[in-house]
Amino acid sequence: MNGQINKKNTILIVLVASLGYFVDIYDLILFSVVRVKSLTDLGVSEDDMLRVGATIINSQMFGMLVGGILWGVLGDKKGRLSVLFGSIITYSLANIANGFVTSVDQYAIVRFIGGVGLAGELGAGITLVTETMSKKNRGYGTMIVAAVGLLGAVMAALISARYTWQVSYFIGGGMGLLLLTLRIGLVESGMFKETTDNKQVQRGNLWMLFNNWSRLKKYLCCILIGLPLWYVVGVLITFSPEFGRALNATGIIDAGKGIMYCYIGISIGDVVAGLLAQVLKSRKKVMLIFILLTTVVVAIYLNSFGLTPEGFILLSLLLGFASGYWATFVTIAAEQFGTNLRATVTTTVPNFVRGSLVAITLGFQFFKDQIGILEGAMVIGAITVVIALLALSQLKESFGKDLDYVEE
Repeated sequence: MNGQINKKNTILIVLVASLGYFVDIYDLILFSVVRVKSLTDLGVSEDDMLRVGATIINSQMFGMLVGGILWGVLGDKKGRLSVLFGSIITYSLANIANGFVTSVDQYAIVRFIGGVGLAGELGAGITLVTETMSKKNRGYGTMIVAAVGLLGAVMAALISARYTWQVSYFIGGGMGLLLLTLRIGLVESGMFKETTDNKQVQRGNLWMLFNNWSRLKKYLCCILIGLPLWYVVGVLITFSPEFGRALNATGIIDAGKGIMYCYIGISIGDVVAGLLAQVLKSRKKVMLIFILLTTVVVAIYLNSFGLTPEGFILLSLLLGFASGYWATFVTIAAEQFGTNLRATVTTTVPNFVRGSLVAITLGFQFFKDQIGILEGAMVIGAITVVIALLALSQLKESFGKDLDYVEE
C-alpha cells in the first residue's frame, strides 16, 4: 500500500513539476514572442526596438536573479512545495498585470516582478523530482519535466499569433492560477523532511556556498556550463529580425516562429540528451556533445547569407536541438550538492544562467557597435562556449550519485 502511495505521489510530482514548468516557460518567453507587437503598440520606433527590448529583457532577468536567491533559500528552509506554489502565484498575477501596462516603464517593472516569480518553479520542481525518484530513474523524471515544460514556448507562439499581446499575458496568468488546484495531494520530499528533524543541519545557508572554495568552484561551474543555451535563445533567436536584415534575408524573419521552433528543438534535444545520458551513464559526456553541436549550428546560422524564412525555421529548430541540454544541466546542479543546499543551488543556478543574459546582451550590443551585428554575435558566442567547456571540465560526474547526504 505504501509503495502505491509513493508511486502515485511520484507521478503527481512529475506531473505538477512538468505543467508548472510549461506555464513558467510560456510566461518567460512570451515577451520575446510579442516584443515587436507590444512595443509598437506602446509607441516604440523601429530604431529603438532592439535597445528597449534589451532593457525589458534585462529587467525580467534581473528579477530572476533576485527571485532565484529568494526562492532557493526558502526552498531549503521552508520546503520545496511552498516555493513551487509561491512562485506560481507570483508570476501568474504579474502576467495578468502585464496585460494592463500602458508604458515602457510599467512594462519593465511588471516584467521584473514576473521574473522574481518565474525564478522559483523549475528549481523547486527539479529538486522534488530528483529527491523523490530513484537514482537510477531520476534522469527520466527531469527529462519529462523539461520536455513538457519547454513546449510552453510553442504555446506562447501559437497563442500570440491568434490573440493580442494583452490577452496572451492574461492566458499565461490564468493557466498558472489553474495549476494551483493540482497542489492537493502532493507530499513534501522525504529527504527534506529528514533534514528538518536534525536541528544541527544548516538549511538554505547561502553563505555555505561561498565559505568553502571547493563548493564555490563547483557552484560557479554549474552556472557557467549553461551560458551557450541562453546565448542562443536570448540573442540569436530573440533578435532574429535584426539578424535577418544583416544576412540579407529574402523574406520576413518572424521571431515568434523562431521561438516556437527553437523550443520544439530544445524539447526534442532534452529528450535525446536525457536518453543518451541513461545509455552512456554520464551527464558530462552528453553536455560536451551538445555544447560542441551548438557551436557548429551557431556558425552555420551566422553565415547563412540570403536566408529564407523557411531556412530560418529549420535553423531555429537545429539551434534548439543542439542547445537542448537544459534538463541535463539542471539535473547536474541538483546532483552536485547535499539536501540542505540542494534547493538553493537548483533554484539559483538556472536563474543565474538566465540572469547572465544581461551580461551576454550587453556584451553583444558592445561588440555589435564596434564590429557589426554578425561579428559581434560570433565573438560573444565563442566566449560563452569556451567558458562552458572549461567549467564542464572541472565538474565531477554525477550520474547515479546517492543524494541522501548533507553539506557540512
